[in-house]
Amino acid sequence: MAPSFDNLPEDDGFDSDEEIDFSDLREQHEVNLEQGLDGFVVVDGLPIVPEDSKQKLVKFLMKKLNGVGKTKEDAIFMPVNENNMTEGYAFVEYETPQQAVAATKQLHGTALDRRHTIAVNKLTDIERYGREGRIDDEYHPPDIEPFTPKEHLRAWLGDPNSRDQFAMYRGESVGVFWNRKKEVPENIVDRAHWTEVFVQWSPLGTYLATTHAKGVQLWGGPSWTRQTRFPHPAPNMIDFSPGEKFLVTWSFKPIEVEEDDPVFTIEEDGKNYIIWDVATGKVLRSFATHDLPGPTTDENGMPVKKKIPWPAFKWSADDKYVARMLEGQSISVYELPKMTLLDKTTIKIEGVKDFEWAPATPQRDGVKTYEQLFCYWTPEIGSNPAKVGLMSIPPKEIVRTRNLFNVTDAKLHWQSQASYICVKVDRHSKSKKSLATNLEIFRVREKDIPVEVVDSIKDTVINFAWEPKGDRFVLITTAEVVVPQAVPPKTSVSFLCPEKIKGPGVGKFKLIRTVDKKNSNAIYWSPKGRFVIVATVHSQQSYDLDFWDLDFEGEKPESDRDLTANLQLMATADHYGVTDIDWDPTGRYVATSASVWKHTMENGYHLYDFKGELLREEHIDKFKQFLWRPRPPTLLSREEQKQIRKNLREYSKDFEEEDRIADDKEKGAVVEERRRMLSEWLAWRENELEELRADRREMGLPEDPEADKEIENGPDGEEAAVVEEIVEEIVDETEEIMP
Repeated sequence: MAPSFDNLPEDDGFDSDEEIDFSDLREQHEVNLEQGLDGFVVVDGLPIVPEDSKQKLVKFLMKKLNGVGKTKEDAIFMPVNENNMTEGYAFVEYETPQQAVAATKQLHGTALDRRHTIAVNKLTDIERYGREGRIDDEYHPPDIEPFTPKEHLRAWLGDPNSRDQFAMYRGESVGVFWNRKKEVPENIVDRAHWTEVFVQWSPLGTYLATTHAKGVQLWGGPSWTRQTRFPHPAPNMIDFSPGEKFLVTWSFKPIEVEEDDPVFTIEEDGKNYIIWDVATGKVLRSFATHDLPGPTTDENGMPVKKKIPWPAFKWSADDKYVARMLEGQSISVYELPKMTLLDKTTIKIEGVKDFEWAPATPQRDGVKTYEQLFCYWTPEIGSNPAKVGLMSIPPKEIVRTRNLFNVTDAKLHWQSQASYICVKVDRHSKSKKSLATNLEIFRVREKDIPVEVVDSIKDTVINFAWEPKGDRFVLITTAEVVVPQAVPPKTSVSFLCPEKIKGPGVGKFKLIRTVDKKNSNAIYWSPKGRFVIVATVHSQQSYDLDFWDLDFEGEKPESDRDLTANLQLMATADHYGVTDIDWDPTGRYVATSASVWKHTMENGYHLYDFKGELLREEHIDKFKQFLWRPRPPTLLSREEQKQIRKNLREYSKDFEEEDRIADDKEKGAVVEERRRMLSEWLAWRENELEELRADRREMGLPEDPEADKEIENGPDGEEAAVVEEIVEEIVDETEEIMP
């Protein structure tokens, strides 16, 4: 008879707990309660395919999923309905919750193919958004609020007088003002405690950024309402992308993410940099601060203070890429707005010291495809020379290199239209006892990118600046060793420009003039070019301002006939303790300021026109910042701009007439004010006379004081004679006998 449960012996001596070990099965199938569902994501937006094609779709999807983490085919569940068709979504399990978070950040909203864009969300979001009471079981259509027009964020550009605005941070208040030349600025808004650290305009002037202990806020519109908030605690620095689409914030203190944080996830915990989408206010990606190379302690064992490079993230001209350098190793280029690593790999460049994006989309000869360029340099490593390279993005192709020898340091200076890049190379002698500077100028728009070397500079270049939208530049040199000191070193200022050549193209760079025996250390070009200020800043001993014109309309010296410039010193000025110099976006006015952040002597600002004429000065206690509001690029075409320049003299007559009318209005306002004051005085006088007449009536006197004189005069109106009579009277008399 076959055995059954009923006839089994009650005790056969078998003890399951002792004889059989289930530990391997438990380990294989045990649910990790601590991890829970944090490693799962839901992928939506997938193609709906027959069950026979499901496996092919899973393999195709895995290529994308494994780009941000690790998963397996058996960790992807793709439901199939009763019609043997997939439902268009899948559940995916990653090895760690961190990989799941990375998937939601980097894959959400990406294109799977030309027709499908996937949405990736964490499975645990259903607990976050679907708790009891948060979502109703029954669907209710949302209430659509009536449309209310918003303020135009660029309304200030419509000022009928084309005035510019500026922001001032002084004391605990921040104010925005209209510039009125010589007159007192017109206040638009002034708020106490508007910022806690500093203020900063966005590159196109749309927003005013204020910094606080809890983050950064952007303000704009005629009412100066808050537009966006970025809750990065204790931000130390901020930087906008050129098109104002993105913002990077940095704090020395790493972020500490708490449970159920509404903004940050576990991915941001311990990070210092946050890259934000300005339009939505959402986090795109976060990064930690790199460890800076070099010793951490000095000879005495004291910690060495290292300067954080800023900006740490550098933007391409069109806001499509942002890059970060790991000094000595690599450059990482990220595609915006997804912040995914370009080609999923960093660019390895051994020894890389610095890099700079071209400030405009380059136009290389013979190149018709889209590209952005960045320039980098590496020092000498062993027997390998120093090197400067130009790399094209997105192909990551090096389009030009140049080897350099005996290099101590190098600085990269792009021209504003990406026509040139000047590499300022400090070279040491073989004995390494002396330094000299060469300029390696790459002509980016010419065929094969030729390099012109300016090696006639005997001293060290301490400052260099291209003319905006031009091909001239100014440099400052010194023969002394540059160290922080109270008295700035003796310097020379040199102006260079191309020589004239026949036909199209740009000639070689030639020296216009060198001005010796100066203390200048800073160069400030007008944003429109032509005019430049060479100044001495951050010094208590020297504070000169020299206003130069490189297209002076007077007679040109014979020695400069073949040069594309006519140099003239228009004016000199001085501003004690000047720390900052800022041109307005039109290039008509320039403000010099002395900030309390640098010193406490005579803080305030001076306002000049482009010729160096002082228009007004104002001393302000606890003055901190003066910032002109930037303007977006003009909408006029090149032909329209040329036509305006051609007829500028005709337009100037209209502008001069408007200035005269404005002056007359100002003078008329003064006269009208004086008339008002005279009218008020006459009214007061009449009121006082009326009270005097009332008092005289009560005293029985004539109302008119002139009537008293008629009484005192004779009948014929002649003045009556006045007779004085002295009367002596004895009041009392006594007699005494003296012994």
